[in-house]
Amino acid sequence: MTLSIWRYSHLALAVSSALFLIIASFTGVILAFEPISQSVQPYAVANLNEISVSKTIEALQQEYTEVLEFELTADDFVIASVVTQNGETESIYVHPITGRKLGEVKAKTAFFNWVTNVHRSLFLKGIGRFFIGLVSLLLCLISLTGILLLAKRQGGFLKLYSRIKETNFAQRYHIILGRWLLIPIVIIAATGVYLSAEKFSLLPSSSTTHDWSAIPSETELEKPLSEFDVFRSPLNDLKKLTFPFSEDEEDYFIVALKNKEVLVHQFTGEIMSDVPYPFVAVASQLSLNLHTGQGSILWSLVLIIASGSILFFIVSGFSMTLKRRKNIKLQIPIFNKDESEFIILVGSESGNTFLFAQAFQKALVATDKKVFLSSLNEYTTYKKATNIIVFTATYGDGEAPTNARKFTAAFQGIQPLNNIKFSIVGFGSLLYPHYCKFAIQVDALLHQHLSFKPLHPLVKINDQSNVAFQSWLKEWNELMGLNIQVTFPKRSIKQLKVIDFSVVDCTKLNIDNTFLLRLRPKKKIKFQSGDLLLITPPDSNVSRKYSIARVENEILLSVKWHPHGICSSYLCDLKYGDIVRGSVEKNDDFHFPKSAPSVFMIGNGTGITPFLGMLQERKNIPTHMLWGGRNVDSFDYYRPFVERKLIRTSYINASFNTQNTYDIVLSQVNDKCYVQDMLLQQQKMVAKTLKDGGVLMLCGSMTMQQSVLDTLEKILEIELQQPLSDFELNGQLLMDCY
Repeated sequence: MTLSIWRYSHLALAVSSALFLIIASFTGVILAFEPISQSVQPYAVANLNEISVSKTIEALQQEYTEVLEFELTADDFVIASVVTQNGETESIYVHPITGRKLGEVKAKTAFFNWVTNVHRSLFLKGIGRFFIGLVSLLLCLISLTGILLLAKRQGGFLKLYSRIKETNFAQRYHIILGRWLLIPIVIIAATGVYLSAEKFSLLPSSSTTHDWSAIPSETELEKPLSEFDVFRSPLNDLKKLTFPFSEDEEDYFIVALKNKEVLVHQFTGEIMSDVPYPFVAVASQLSLNLHTGQGSILWSLVLIIASGSILFFIVSGFSMTLKRRKNIKLQIPIFNKDESEFIILVGSESGNTFLFAQAFQKALVATDKKVFLSSLNEYTTYKKATNIIVFTATYGDGEAPTNARKFTAAFQGIQPLNNIKFSIVGFGSLLYPHYCKFAIQVDALLHQHLSFKPLHPLVKINDQSNVAFQSWLKEWNELMGLNIQVTFPKRSIKQLKVIDFSVVDCTKLNIDNTFLLRLRPKKKIKFQSGDLLLITPPDSNVSRKYSIARVENEILLSVKWHPHGICSSYLCDLKYGDIVRGSVEKNDDFHFPKSAPSVFMIGNGTGITPFLGMLQERKNIPTHMLWGGRNVDSFDYYRPFVERKLIRTSYINASFNTQNTYDIVLSQVNDKCYVQDMLLQQQKMVAKTLKDGGVLMLCGSMTMQQSVLDTLEKILEIELQQPLSDFELNGQLLMDCY
């Protein structure tokens, strides 16, 4: 089946059962507290395996006038039905050794009774039970389709528990909770179906049938209860013991054990009937315990979490669906396909790529161009088309998005009416092993066709970067002789609190036109090295982000001054005591690891900033830092922070198991050297870091990032025969580049 079938099946099942699931889940959370409240009662006695059934019988018979029956509950409480010395019949908790009363057995509270009725039948009796049973079945199917969708997204069942890349809260935790709580939810649903089927008598009978006509052996002699073989068994093997109704020889003890029920002659102890429980009875009891949590506080807590998560899945699932539908909703085409000269084809899974395509379409139309936009699945012939622009994402393990799955077949079966120029823009994430794979496939497909000529090489956009998109747009404009301006899709941005910072220090420009700026927050705020500081200069509406270092509860920035840079010029002119307004944005993906065998820091230029703070904060984690700059003087401002914690080394392929080291490479000296060059020299150290579970942290320019990633790929292929993506997915590569 295709991905879309599974997705719409998952959605349809959820929509059709949402109301009933909300009721069942909410009441399920409440009911899971009942066995917990029962289990914490002070009636349990330890070491029941050391107490024989006969000992409990003797204790009860000495304490009470008559014993009717007693049983062992799932919580290891002993409940006895007895006639007291006053002639009153009571159902009480008793001590299995002394027989003394521990407490009275209380009926279920009116509240739990009410919630139970809602949970089981919605107060609709048989009809309600049917709907609840049906909803339980639908929940099983929802879980099945959900796990299939998750496996598809993660790239297969073997990667089911690999790192989640989604950052949207609803989508991220829908996946995380789904894969961890799948088994408990399936158990809840399956046992619910089973118990409903049992109530409607759809299962074989679970009752045991004894042969009451058996004749006692004449050779068996009367003996005391303590000598009955069956009563010598430990108490924890017993479920329930019912005493004979009278002293007639035909009345027997009915002994319900864990795996069978037996009839015992009341005078001789002879086993008159021995009937194992049918499978249905065992399954029914197991289903009841698993569904209700009886006898286990831990499992009851799991049920609370799982039932509560179902409510979250409903809310987050519908939120994701509404967002997706909103994102992929196409505007009414201004021109039809056969009158348009520009054709925009889109492959989008979540709808985000459509936002870029629609913004591009709007910009083209604003320049009086005839533009037609559709999904890749709708590829066909275009009478007047001169240019095709493809915007496509990649889904899962390098597959086509849902609305692009038919493109390859359609493209191969349709002959274009005229020659067309094309441009491919791939959207993806470097965290995925098959980065922009489908875009690469589409690009190759068009290259092979004689009617298509490339206008611009394939461009890959990482994490929907507006900067990268703008760079492609500039080049595309030059090739087309156009000057279209794209208004990028608006994203919901969390409002950050703006606070005042006082300037503690602002250094002079060094030889590289960089300077250090130290700021002290006027209010107490939480931040750490690797977070981002957003500063909007006066008379400007554009914020500039800077990666920060935390040094002695102050923010340290390393800023490169640009002659025409508005923000860098503003910061460069600051004096001691000046006030700067800004907001701190958490950057959880680029914090120093709390626990790692080792850390290898790689940066260039002002990308060293967060590392300066991390070096002060780190504890006993071996750390090596590699930094690239223009010349020796470029490092002057950073040297005090680094050499306070690290030792300079020139050892190639050195290990830092016993010491913390750093290296610098310089690009504007006689033996020009870049970061990637030194990485090749230290390739064994790099490989060992990752192999041992260490973390690589990369901060600096995008140009450096691409060169370093290419170098890392080569190193890992040579040293470990593994792709870099394996370590990215394992959270061993942290990046913050600009």
